[in-house]
Amino acid sequence: MKRIIKKVAVVGSGIMGSGIACHFANIGLEVLLLDIVPNALTEIEEKKGLTLESKVVRNRIVNEHLANVLKSNPSPIYSQKFASRITTGNTTDDMAKITNYDWIIEVVVERLDIKKLVFEQIDKFRKPGTLVTSNTSGIPIKFMSEGRSEDFQKHFCGTHFFNPARYLKLFEIIPGPQTSQDVLDFLFDYGSKYLGKTSVVAKDTPAFIGNRIGIFGIQSLFHLVKEMGLTIEEVDKLTGPVIGRPKSATFRTVDVVGLDTLVHVANGLYEGCPNDEAHDLFKLPDFINKMMENKWLGSKTGQGFYKKVDKDILSLDLDTMEYRPAKKASFATLELTKTIDKPIDRFKVLVKGKDKAGDFYRKNFAAMFAYCSNRVPEITDDFYKIDDAMKAGFGWENGPFEIWDAIGVQKGIELMEAEGLKPSAWVNEMMTSGNTSFYTVKEGNTYYYNITTKSQTKVPGQDSFIILNNIRESKKVWSNSGVVIENLGDGILNLEFQSKMNTIGADVLVGINKAIDLSEKEYNGLVIGNQGANFSVGANIGMIFMMAVEQEYEELNMAIKMFQDTMMRVRYSSIPVIVAPHGMTLGGGCEMTLHADKVVAAAESYIGLVEFGVGVIPGGGGSKEMALRASDLFRKNDVELNVLQEYFLAVAMAKVSTSAYEAFDTGILQKGKDIIVVNKDRQIAEAKKHALLMAEAGYTQPIKRTDVKVLGKQALGMFLVGTDQMVAGKYISEHDQKIANKLAYVMAGGDLSEPTLVSEQYLLDIEREAFLSLCTERKTLERIQFMLTKGKPLRN
Repeated sequence: MKRIIKKVAVVGSGIMGSGIACHFANIGLEVLLLDIVPNALTEIEEKKGLTLESKVVRNRIVNEHLANVLKSNPSPIYSQKFASRITTGNTTDDMAKITNYDWIIEVVVERLDIKKLVFEQIDKFRKPGTLVTSNTSGIPIKFMSEGRSEDFQKHFCGTHFFNPARYLKLFEIIPGPQTSQDVLDFLFDYGSKYLGKTSVVAKDTPAFIGNRIGIFGIQSLFHLVKEMGLTIEEVDKLTGPVIGRPKSATFRTVDVVGLDTLVHVANGLYEGCPNDEAHDLFKLPDFINKMMENKWLGSKTGQGFYKKVDKDILSLDLDTMEYRPAKKASFATLELTKTIDKPIDRFKVLVKGKDKAGDFYRKNFAAMFAYCSNRVPEITDDFYKIDDAMKAGFGWENGPFEIWDAIGVQKGIELMEAEGLKPSAWVNEMMTSGNTSFYTVKEGNTYYYNITTKSQTKVPGQDSFIILNNIRESKKVWSNSGVVIENLGDGILNLEFQSKMNTIGADVLVGINKAIDLSEKEYNGLVIGNQGANFSVGANIGMIFMMAVEQEYEELNMAIKMFQDTMMRVRYSSIPVIVAPHGMTLGGGCEMTLHADKVVAAAESYIGLVEFGVGVIPGGGGSKEMALRASDLFRKNDVELNVLQEYFLAVAMAKVSTSAYEAFDTGILQKGKDIIVVNKDRQIAEAKKHALLMAEAGYTQPIKRTDVKVLGKQALGMFLVGTDQMVAGKYISEHDQKIANKLAYVMAGGDLSEPTLVSEQYLLDIEREAFLSLCTERKTLERIQFMLTKGKPLRN
């Protein structure tokens, strides 16, 4: 039976419930969010003469919870407009409404007795066949559906979202004793395709997969930090980006999540896993108990492992339990990895370290490898699900078994033996059967060692993905130091950036031109996309800075012209060019997006023209394109200046969308042309489909535009008056004004005496001239230098 989800009801409106409701609203569904009725009036309600029967009072809890979550940063919702898709109510008056909903998700307090009461209510009103799931993070699923109807039990399971629901990709699906296979298959596919998640089916064991392994990892570090005499700064240095983990690493992450949350799960594991070989590790060390007593729970109480006092960050000394100024941590072993770009390639070096860091990694990985191998088949029959869970739920770039493969399976076993540990028997069986790695790649697909069949089996669910890591070598058509061009099949090429942070320098521009040349000669279309953390943070400003400082203005002019010409080739070639942005897509990365035939953007794309921050205007066709897009929206009898002003402000204020949906509002993406994909893993495959569709529909090279209407002095005068007022009111500096006036000149088409139709090339020429003139300004060079050295904009 085909199942379609149009409406979702969420029962429980706390941080997690409201976050889940927001994410279903993100993907376009109608959401009903319910919570309990308050049992007392507030002072304000009493003054207003309200009673406990007033609707505004009865829905107060749910409305306050949702309003607070919608104000949080980062936002749980792609666009504030989407909040209108959520209707609120209470469980006393509105529970009967769930009859019309396709999926009901319980997100109430983690107490089995309360959950069972909620399910009794739900069973009363749901219609047969409706999905019912619980977002529990640890209560056994089998206990929740006891005593419920047969149809309820068949359509019931756990669906564990990780907080924040919009951003963390893990979606654990935990079957109950009677859950139908059809329901599990549906939720697995729905999580991936519609919610943009990594769906992982877990067994009904304490804390499921993600938290079982994640909490073990953190608890293991809590004990190791004391054993090795490490500081919290040292541990955060060792467990952060250097090994492909989030910047918040270990202790800062605990501060953000809340120590009480971690303690709750750890205590649950200590009680629920008496036979776990690492049982004692789940016992809380003394310093954690002391922090709990002191209510040092992290960000929510203003102090945890770290504490902010005015502008200073203090860190907790675990020996004295007193705060002291944070100390910078450094290790010789980490210095050896500075030239190694990818974390996966650093692990071999890290475990060979001769200092404290080397000791730490050997002990830490030995414990993690042993623990993970022993959890198979207890928490899952397939170890790749542990890797998926840690990557999607905890933001690890590589899962434990991928790291073990990178170090070498035999080497990993040796690390364990040195610590008095040993892997599960199936690992030794794998080695003796001639399989020397957990994973292999064949014909672009990832295979894993299947413990049951004792052979390499294809990881399921890959058919809708194109994994560039798997095809980079086998399908490479051409490469240089900045790009790799891969053949995606069916006549479509992909251009993948390989530069640091995917910046766009001369080598990348050469690569783009080469990709278009190849596509025009032998292929049908081109995708420009990658699977790095960010699509591109923009042009290589280091190169621009060097040329400007050396006053090599002719060379700089040529470099800017090459950038502009390349963007125009993206727009005007004989094959469709699809750009697939995700993550940070700034400056030059945004300009490339603006010139695509079609954009297939990941929902989590943060796109904007941010050149003002480094003292210049968009010089790779961005200023021209915003003027052109404004011109295309001019309508007879409209106030054209207002339209142009919107586009001018988007650039002048360096607006960056907080999601791809917001980029439609800033004019970067265009309705009816560009599309959004919620699951980033599907993005390259989706972009390829659209390139094929456009090619097969008979793509014709567009003709360069000569009909861009610019408003000349009329617009320029308005913008100059505006910037004068901004300086007078001390909202912007004089240098900000100078940059804004240059942008105004370009977007107005110069100081023409009347509105005129001009060519794109005319606008590109004055854009380039304005960009170059700003590069001669000392204050612009200061801004570029500050960005290069400090990584943030200078306002001078």
